[in-house]
Amino acid sequence: MARFLPNEFQNTERIDEVIGVDLTLSAMAFCSNPFMPLMGDNAADWSLHFSDDQTRDAKRLRRTISIPESIGSNSSLFSGGNMSRSGSTSSLNSLARLHFRDHILTYTRRYLAAEAVEVAAAAMINSEESGALENETADGMRLLQILIACAEAVACRDKSHASALLSELRANALVFGSSFQRVASCFVQGLADRLALVQPFGTVGRVAPVMNIMDIASDKKEEAFRLVYEICPHIQFGHFVANSSILEAFEGESFVHVVDLGMTLGLPHGDQWRHLIQSLANRAGKPPCRLRITAVGLCIGRFQIIGQELKAYAKDLGMNLEFSIVESNLENLRPEDIKVFDGEVLVVNSILQLHCVVKESRGALNSVLQMIHELSPKILVLVEQDSSHNGPFFLGRFMEALHYYSAIFDSLDTVLPKYDTRRAKMEQFYFAEEIKNIVSCEGPDRVERHERVDQWRRRMSRAGFQAAPLRMMSQAKQWIGKNKVCEGYTVLEDKGCLVLGWKSKPIVAASCWKC
Repeated sequence: MARFLPNEFQNTERIDEVIGVDLTLSAMAFCSNPFMPLMGDNAADWSLHFSDDQTRDAKRLRRTISIPESIGSNSSLFSGGNMSRSGSTSSLNSLARLHFRDHILTYTRRYLAAEAVEVAAAAMINSEESGALENETADGMRLLQILIACAEAVACRDKSHASALLSELRANALVFGSSFQRVASCFVQGLADRLALVQPFGTVGRVAPVMNIMDIASDKKEEAFRLVYEICPHIQFGHFVANSSILEAFEGESFVHVVDLGMTLGLPHGDQWRHLIQSLANRAGKPPCRLRITAVGLCIGRFQIIGQELKAYAKDLGMNLEFSIVESNLENLRPEDIKVFDGEVLVVNSILQLHCVVKESRGALNSVLQMIHELSPKILVLVEQDSSHNGPFFLGRFMEALHYYSAIFDSLDTVLPKYDTRRAKMEQFYFAEEIKNIVSCEGPDRVERHERVDQWRRRMSRAGFQAAPLRMMSQAKQWIGKNKVCEGYTVLEDKGCLVLGWKSKPIVAASCWKC
């Protein structure tokens, strides 16, 4: 599997600062990737196109530059893989700043495309029987090629070409097919939704919202989310790391308080807090005199049921639990909404929540983080998807999401058989909703704005938080063994954070922060 892009290419908030990046051939080694011919019969056809919400840059879209042309036109910049001294300064000065940035973003898109091809190939090789391997792999590569071409056509607002490609994709991206066919079917839905809302350049319009599991209380979505929790280790891993950190923060304390942002999207039964209550009841010494849990969110009915069940569970274990609800979304939450008593130790818990308040500007997230900082919690536990789905350009987000969800669907292929209805429910009613939101929505309607752990590290530091390194690698590995997590999942330590991945592809990252 290809390595991830250098950090200079990944930082979507500093696109304008990428001008000084080294463009030696060693920095672009991915161009020799053996799967690159699959991007089209002519490599020059693969060029950068900007997203729909960049309508003011329509003229830039018409003059996008292909890689071979750009390398050929600036061949004097390169000599044996290094930038030549003679003529390099004048060549660089002759490039317009915007023109030069187009080159770098083009290389970035090609890198992501090559990486997605490799992941898809690995998924297909792992999921098919050896007898039909060659034909299946060829079909899968063809499907990937069409999918990427369709994404390009949608980005170009070429409705006729995109519609023709979508028809072919619908015939080949089977919901009960191979792992890549299944993930492709979700992206096809997203592309179709985006294409249906495409307007000509120069017009102003807003993509209609795509509801996600936080907003829809349908039985199908709740069941799908519950299945994801039970079968996939992603959320359970986050709960384990969070509870371990919270227990350490509560050690020796008698009055303790947890503020839970979103209550893990209203997951039934409050599983995370059942485990915490049990651990506090059984800790050395004596349990806390009082445990308070404050749920923050809009799912009031579900929160009330969870609270009643948790209070009964705590009472059976001889503990005093106070459960309260703050009806508010994160953006409107204020410090005075949270009642904090003198002498109690406060922690804040956020499981897959804060990415929903990441916007094009930093204002919304900064306000939430400042509000949390004003509460002065002993720790803030943060668990988020570890992938870059918040880039400013549609094609970049598309390729990142394809890479990320291909890994997830590959893991499901290992756990459950092809025709298991539980697998189909998770894929179509949970992960597909995330994919469609990433692919088809823009502006405030796009809430699945996942970011990499490095980007969260920068955001938290700017908000005044300091990292509290997690030192529980051995416990995390024991947890994987104890819970019989299927082979292929990995746990890595990344600068004090713990990252759960599938075959080294990061899926979720857990981190801990203090004021």
